[in-house]
Amino acid sequence: MEKTLNRFTRNDYEPDICFFGNEKARQFSKGQMVFPVPDLVVEVLSFIPEALKRDRKTKFEDYELHGVSEYWLVYPRAETIEQYILSAGKYELEVKSAEGNIHSKVVEGFSIPIGAAFDKAANLDALKTMLLG
Repeated sequence: MEKTLNRFTRNDYEPDICFFGNEKARQFSKGQMVFPVPDLVVEVLSFIPEALKRDRKTKFEDYELHGVSEYWLVYPRAETIEQYILSAGKYELEVKSAEGNIHSKVVEGFSIPIGAAFDKAANLDALKTMLLG
């Protein structure tokens, strides 16, 4: 699916990647243009200061306030990923790393090597592993 427009109270967003659990996905309709709050959002951070501030502050606050269960911030320049998990209405940093694997708490069974987000060969290997086992 292409980017989805997700409706929040203060703003609408088109996350770089989002995931909806089965409960929300069952409510989708053909031709739907606006979607509810996702369960997982991944934002790839820009080098533009205004965009970086929006992802780190404005979106972070909106996603937290509206119950996005898991939020990943991908930093291409530093080749790191931050994973935040919603706990008692607040995000807690679960992982901040440039190595190892990141395991989703929302997408059952989904795990990916952090390096696969930044290296084409590692990405291809990770995809093969996911698809072929």
